[in-house]
Amino acid sequence: MATQDSSTGDGRLDALAAALAKHLGGLGCETLAGRGELTLVVPSRHWLQVALILRDHRDLAFAQLTDVCGIDYSAYGKAEWETTEASASGFGRGVARGPDLAVDDPRRFAAVYHLLSLVQNRRLRVRVYAEVEAGGEPPMVDSVVGLWPAANWFEREAFDLYGILFRGHPDLRRILTDYGFVGHPFRKDFPISGHVEMHYDPDLERVVYGPVSIEPRVLVPKVIRADSRYANQPQRTDVPHRTDASNA
Repeated sequence: MATQDSSTGDGRLDALAAALAKHLGGLGCETLAGRGELTLVVPSRHWLQVALILRDHRDLAFAQLTDVCGIDYSAYGKAEWETTEASASGFGRGVARGPDLAVDDPRRFAAVYHLLSLVQNRRLRVRVYAEVEAGGEPPMVDSVVGLWPAANWFEREAFDLYGILFRGHPDLRRILTDYGFVGHPFRKDFPISGHVEMHYDPDLERVVYGPVSIEPRVLVPKVIRADSRYANQPQRTDVPHRTDASNA
C-alpha cells in the first residue's frame, strides 16, 4: 500500500526507486511508476554505463535479462478504430487505416529491456530511445550482449521487426523474416499486405516473388448480441436473437 511519504505511489517500489535515484541520479535517468511497475528511462549515450551499474551494484543486482523488444511510437496516442461513429447494425468499416504518423520524431523508436534481480526479488523495465542521426540514418542503440548474453537473439529480433541497429552486436542479422525481406514489418508505416508476395511456380520449380496483387483493406463485421450492451438502442426486429452460449 502507498503511504503519504511514498515517492512512487506504491510503497513496494519505493526502495527500488530510491536505489535508482541514488546510483543513477547523475546520468540523466528518469523513473516512472505505474500499475505496480517501475520503468527507468535512460539516455542512449549513457546506456552502457547505466546497464553495468544495474547489473553489478549490490543494491540493484539485475543479473538476469528476460526480454528485449522494440517499440515504434509514431502512432502513439492516435486511435484508428471507429467506436462511436461506426454502424450499430449490419456491417461497417470499423477501422480507418493511414492515421497521421510522427515518422520524423527523433524519439520514434525505443528499445525496452526487462531485467530481473533474483537477489533483491525485483523486476525493472528499462526504456532507451534510439539515436536517430540526421540524413535519415537508421535508429541505433548500444548492444548489451557483452553484459547480458541473452540479449543476442532478442536484439536481432528488434532489428528485424523494427530496423533498430544495435551498435557492437556480434551478429546482427534478421532472425524471423526471410533473407530477401524488404522493410521491417512491425513499423507503423509498414503496409499490412507487405511490399511483395511469393508463391511456388511449378514450371520453374521454385518459389518466386512478385508485386502484391491484393488491395489493402480492412472490413470488420459488426457483431450484434442480445444482451444489455445495446439496452439504450432501438431493438431490431428483423434479426432473430440467439440465446446460446455463443452470445455470452
